[in-house]
Amino acid sequence: MPNTTRLISIVDDDHSVRRALRRLVEFAGFTAETFASAEDFLSSASLGRTACLVLDIHLNGGMSGFELQARLTADRVVIPIIFITAHDDVLTRERIEKSGAAAYLLKPFNDELLLHAIRGAVNGTANYG
Repeated sequence: MPNTTRLISIVDDDHSVRRALRRLVEFAGFTAETFASAEDFLSSASLGRTACLVLDIHLNGGMSGFELQARLTADRVVIPIIFITAHDDVLTRERIEKSGAAAYLLKPFNDELLLHAIRGAVNGTANYG
């Protein structure tokens, strides 16, 4: 299946991060959609088409990345999640590892590391970064 049929959804409250990640993901041959909040993603038509979710943990206002993951789990929506964050601490790392996320990347991260994690997520392999 070509990458263009695999939608990568990106949820981050920082516009410049969303723009940069969208460009990177599209340059790699995937289709990308971006969202400023978890609520925007949940109410979008992209929810059912998403092959991988790149999700910031700390979102301003509204629900957090962890809360979005819990909502998806409760709704029985199975989407591989790559958590991204600028806040690295032991508790966050432990929570991510227990969450079943496909990967965890600390901002700023290498573009190739993210693309490797996305490819692994859409192909069913976890890549903790």
